Amino acid sequence: MYYFSLGIICTIGALFLISIVFFADNESALNSPPGEDFPQGYKIISPEMPASMDFAGERIPLENFEVKERMEREFIVNTYFHSYTILAIKRSARWFPVIEPILKKYSVPEDFKYLCVAESNLENVISPAGATGFWQIMKETGEKYGLEINTQVDERYNVEKSTEAACKYLLDAYLEFGNWTMAAASYNMGIDGTIKLIGRQAAKNYFNLVLGSETSRYLGRVVSLKYIMINPEKFGFNINDYERYEPLKFYNVTLDGSVTDFTTFATSYGINYKILKYYNPWLRDTLLDNRNKKLYSIKIPEEGSIKIIEN
Repeated sequence: MYYFSLGIICTIGALFLISIVFFADNESALNSPPGEDFPQGYKIISPEMPASMDFAGERIPLENFEVKERMEREFIVNTYFHSYTILAIKRSARWFPVIEPILKKYSVPEDFKYLCVAESNLENVISPAGATGFWQIMKETGEKYGLEINTQVDERYNVEKSTEAACKYLLDAYLEFGNWTMAAASYNMGIDGTIKLIGRQAAKNYFNLVLGSETSRYLGRVVSLKYIMINPEKFGFNINDYERYEPLKFYNVTLDGSVTDFTTFATSYGINYKILKYYNPWLRDTLLDNRNKKLYSIKIPEEGSIKIIEN
């Protein structure tokens, strides 16, 4: 009973002290000037959008309140979707140097690299509909633009080749619609689907079209990522250069025959199957028939550029 009573007294005393501290802290907070004290230690604000914006040299009509609010939504989402945007900034240091020269080669505006971020966050992912790779290309579209897609090889996972396929699509879309804004929108909903909408609504401007939620938000997402990634510090992202992912260092090996076992193939170059797959994710099987003696370019990491983990 003695220890039980002592425990109750100690508990009451502790609660009394906590209540004093709690009310003292809250009284201090209530008496603080507005905006000076925040319970989580930082302010949550609406990010400031640029006064004027463009995509691929085409002006965004922010004087229209609906367009401005649509854009603002994506700035807020991508500013506060911290993990997604941080990874986009880190990965861009590795992959933009790969994507940019290909866009330039095809005379596609450089802003389309941000479309790639919006599609996949620079990651080889697969959508529920089956769109695959950095550029989220459907099988039929990939084959139309020259990609090999089968159980052993899927070039939608090849960043260079899928970027070329995306460029060919965008050039066709630009030829059809006459501006890059509509070409970008059609990347989300397809050229045929975009043509049908234009016909039904008699509107050729993306911002004048009644669109489904995904396509309506699509360009705003791309544009917001563009401005956030150009000036991340303005939007609260403090990422040092050394924290960004370095470009992969590799050399190419030409393969013109079949491979019965890529595990053995990898070992012959001093790496393992996992590393071979990381550098060549378009290899979808542990073997390659290659009956037609097609030339393939296999990436092998430069010596010392990656630490091999011992088994």
